[in-house]
Amino acid sequence: MGDHVVTMSEFSESPRSDGGARGRSGRRAHDVREFFGQRALTWDTRFPDDGPAFAAGVAELGLRAGDRVLDAGCGTGRALPALRAAVGPSGTVLAADLTPEMLEAAVRAGRDAEGALLRADVAALPVRDGALDGVFAAGLISHLADPARDLAELARVVRPGGRLALFHPIGRAALAARKGHELTPDDLRAEPNLRPLLAGSGWELVRYADEDARFLALAVRQG
Repeated sequence: MGDHVVTMSEFSESPRSDGGARGRSGRRAHDVREFFGQRALTWDTRFPDDGPAFAAGVAELGLRAGDRVLDAGCGTGRALPALRAAVGPSGTVLAADLTPEMLEAAVRAGRDAEGALLRADVAALPVRDGALDGVFAAGLISHLADPARDLAELARVVRPGGRLALFHPIGRAALAARKGHELTPDDLRAEPNLRPLLAGSGWELVRYADEDARFLALAVRQG
C-alpha cells in the first residue's frame, strides 16, 4: 500500500494560506481541537457498531481501483478500511484531521496502514487542484468555520465529475435527539439549505437521504 508515509509530491503542495483567509480562525481551531482531543481516547468505544454504516457510505462514492480519495475530518480513521478496499492497493487514500489526538488514535488502531494521515485543516489542504477523485466527509459540515469557503476548498482538490459524500451514521433527527436538541430551520444539513450552499461552492447535490439510520448528501464536482 505504501502511502501511509506521505510521499505524494506528484499531487501534493504546501498548505495554502492566502494571507490567513483560508485557514480556520484561531479560536475556532482551538475549539475543534479541544472538543475532539478530549474525546479521542474513547471515541471508537463510544460508537463501536458504526463500521457497516461507514462502509455503506463509502460505497456511495462509486470509487474504482486506482482512484485517489480524501477522508476529510477523518477523526480516528473509521472510514479508512472501506476507502482502501474501494480503491485497492493501486489507489491513494489520504486522511486529514485538525486534531492530533484523533490521528494518534487512528495510528493506535492500525489504520495508518490504510492511507496517509495528515494533520491538516480542510480549509487549507496541502493538495494540488483537481488531484482527487472523491472526498468522504463524516460529521464534518457542522464543524466548518466557513462552510461555503471550506466546501469550495474541497471542490478545488477534486477533479470535475468527482464526488463528495457528506455522511453521518445516523440522521439529523436521531442525532438531535441524542444531544437533547431540536432540529432548527437553519440547520445547514437540511436539504433546502444544503443544496444552494453546495451549488455556490462548486458542487451539485445529486442524492439526499436523511433517515434514522444515516445521513447522506452526495454531490458531484462541477466544472
